[in-house]
Amino acid sequence: MNILFLCTGNACRSQMAEGWARHLHGEQFRVWSAGVAPHGVDPRAVRVMQESGVDISEHYSKHVDTLRDIPFELVVTVCDSAAEACPVFPGRVTVLHRGFEDPPRLARGAGSEDAALEHYRRVRDQIRDFVQALPDIIKEQTPT
Repeated sequence: MNILFLCTGNACRSQMAEGWARHLHGEQFRVWSAGVAPHGVDPRAVRVMQESGVDISEHYSKHVDTLRDIPFELVVTVCDSAAEACPVFPGRVTVLHRGFEDPPRLARGAGSEDAALEHYRRVRDQIRDFVQALPDIIKEQTPT
């Protein structure tokens, strides 16, 4: 199954989701991430994923249009603005929205780097839990 994780900047949440999906379900799914307005991978996202043993340091931000030729069966929007701006995909595509808070936005008011990273870690773990449950979520979405 081809899965796309979509967010606005393809900088943090969708990158984490792609990393977790490859790590947890790499043999079951083919996964990508993209954004509707990509602007580079967030170094803090790379750092907290590395802490969990998942290397996304080679990931790069991609615009969703660069993946138009891939026949996605599932598109997961991981932020509200991407859900609103989600393009139409050809074929039989299930679009699922699971919004996560934006770590960079949450970290803006942090008093220290450690405090900022705590926001990233919390969202990272929420994304991990969602991605871990993805096979069951897909079964629920698929008519029998």
